[in-house]
Amino acid sequence: MLGFFIFQQFLSNRNPFYSKINYLRLSFLSQKSGSKYNKPLPLLTIWLNYMVKKKDQSTEEKILIAAKKIFVENGMAGARMQDIADKAGINKALLHYYFRSKEKLFEVIFKEAATRLFPRMNTILNSDLSLFDKIRQFTHDYIEIVIENPYLPLFVLNEINKQPHSFSMKMFGKERPPVHKLSEQIEKEIKKGLIKSISPAHLIINMLSMCVFPFVGKPMIQLTMNIDELQFRNMMEQRKTLIADFIIASIKK
Repeated sequence: MLGFFIFQQFLSNRNPFYSKINYLRLSFLSQKSGSKYNKPLPLLTIWLNYMVKKKDQSTEEKILIAAKKIFVENGMAGARMQDIADKAGINKALLHYYFRSKEKLFEVIFKEAATRLFPRMNTILNSDLSLFDKIRQFTHDYIEIVIENPYLPLFVLNEINKQPHSFSMKMFGKERPPVHKLSEQIEKEIKKGLIKSISPAHLIINMLSMCVFPFVGKPMIQLTMNIDELQFRNMMEQRKTLIADFIIASIKK
């Protein structure tokens, strides 16, 4: 027994994975202390459980990365589960084991991206930034996030058209986006004589539409302007500042 203990310590010092095993054994014992389970788990059992969990995480991660690429390339309608499986390097049956349908898979990817976009936009709208800085920050951050997740705007529009109430509850809960705070700020700036008289609603629609439309109308824009993916991306990078410049110039006195 002493010899086995010394051998364990030797492996723990030399092998990070073996250290992980010992950590799991100790964790198990501390959680179950005083119970009938207060015995070391067999090393083989711990190793198998660890490797299965690690493989599950690795496979799911590969599927999500592959699916995101396919959705970006082909859109929601054009994406096929077989293409996603091929891109992930797995068979279709295994893909369906993790995600029953294309819609379920897309929803997971969308939620991950949406949790980065909507809270960020809400933070900007709720901030104490000046009106012009708020416009610059909003348009910059919106485009920066959507460049990496170009399917977001179209998916949001589709979901809002199909089930506006449930989508709003899913994304924002009982509170709506704090657009009213921006509206009040615009009205104050007008009263101070700092900007031209304009309906807050129209100004907000201008901000949103100029950010959203290029991504929703991407195929049409690429076709009519004869530009490829790289050229389109470069154009969107430029719009991070161009949109704000254009809007501010149109309302500034």
